[in-house]
Amino acid sequence: MRLDLADLHLFLCIVDSGSITAGAARANLALASASERMRNMESVAGVALLERRSRGSVTTEAGEALAHHARLILRQQDILKGELQDFAVGARGTIHLYTNTAALTEFLPSRLAPWLADRPRLRIELKERTSADIVRAIASGLAEAGIVSDAISAEGLQLHPVAKDHLVLIVPQKHPLAHRNKIQLAEVLDQPFVGLSQGSALQDHIDDQARVAGSLLDYRIRMRAYEGVCEMVTHGIGIGILPQNIARRYKRRYAYRTLLLTDDWARRQLCLCFKNWKELSAPMQSLLIHLGADTGTF
Repeated sequence: MRLDLADLHLFLCIVDSGSITAGAARANLALASASERMRNMESVAGVALLERRSRGSVTTEAGEALAHHARLILRQQDILKGELQDFAVGARGTIHLYTNTAALTEFLPSRLAPWLADRPRLRIELKERTSADIVRAIASGLAEAGIVSDAISAEGLQLHPVAKDHLVLIVPQKHPLAHRNKIQLAEVLDQPFVGLSQGSALQDHIDDQARVAGSLLDYRIRMRAYEGVCEMVTHGIGIGILPQNIARRYKRRYAYRTLLLTDDWARRQLCLCFKNWKELSAPMQSLLIHLGADTGTF
């Protein structure tokens, strides 16, 4: 089967946009040209890749398989381009590092700064995702590496702990639970909550655990930043869940009580996550070693 890189790029544009028309525009092709290319691809493949509908197109099972491999091939092409560019300009382009919320806000900033300072032409693109999403992306070959919680199953991948990331419940000082030191999420499912904005990887993780426990959390308000959550809880608006280090930091400024969450999913460590060390690009290996990867174990 002969499909060139332009064909694969067009196919992914169509898949991601949901229609041949939008995909053609995204790929900077005329609709007629894009349609002809799709017919040729399906002819070469010998099977339908798209199911045409009145409101767009969706992939068939064969199309899903092609999309998966197309992403792998194009990602490898990007890695190749980056490494060749390194020889030309003395840089490695852009590293894409997937990270959960806690690592993004608490662990990475102080550690990335000196490493990047020594590499002035290098760029890092941080992609905030839930740990589950990061593990899926790495397992499927769509991401090189990431930072996740060890509370997630990562079968077939390597996890290297680099920091503790336990979650705690914070409550107003006069809250009926303020005398407690420990608690489980199931005990507070009926309480009003202060949460992080929708789209926060940490908040998505907490919501998933609430659903597993059989409930949806009742949010009185959602805040963009951890400090906003702390201020709202201090004023009695509701209770909240934060990483322990962050709760400890803001407690110097705000008056609330901290209760350790004893659920297994809340007793977390931050871990570097990747599939095969030898398949990582050189700059990614350098970054992970700087962040604490134990090279003696692989």
